[in-house]
Amino acid sequence: MTNEPIVDVSIREDVYVVSFNQPSICGVAQVDTIADTLRSLIRDRRPENLVIDFSDVVFFSSQMLGLLVDLWRRMKDANGKLLVSGINTQLTRVFRITHLDKIFDFYENSQAAVSAIHA
Repeated sequence: MTNEPIVDVSIREDVYVVSFNQPSICGVAQVDTIADTLRSLIRDRRPENLVIDFSDVVFFSSQMLGLLVDLWRRMKDANGKLLVSGINTQLTRVFRITHLDKIFDFYENSQAAVSAIHA
C-alpha cells in the first residue's frame, strides 16, 4: 500500500482545486479521509471557490455523492461556490439519476472550471 495521499489540494488563480490520486473512491475509510481533509479545508481556509476535479477517477461510491452534497452545502452556507470537473460518462449518469446535476455546475476539466469562475 502506498503512502500517497488520496487528495491533492492546489491553488490556481485564487481557486482551490481538489484532485484525487486513486481511480476508485469506494471505501468508507477513503471517503472519511477525503471528508476530513475537505471539511478542514473549508473550515480553516474558507475558500471562496472550490473545484472538485474527478479527471483521474473512474468510479466513486454513493458515500462520495453524499460528501459532495455536504461540501456543496458548506460552501453555499459560507457564500462560496463548489464546481465539479472531469467527470466521465458513467459518473455523469449517476448525477443525472440522482438529480444532483441540478445543484452542481460541471466542467470538462479543472482549468475550464477555474476559467468559468473568473469569466
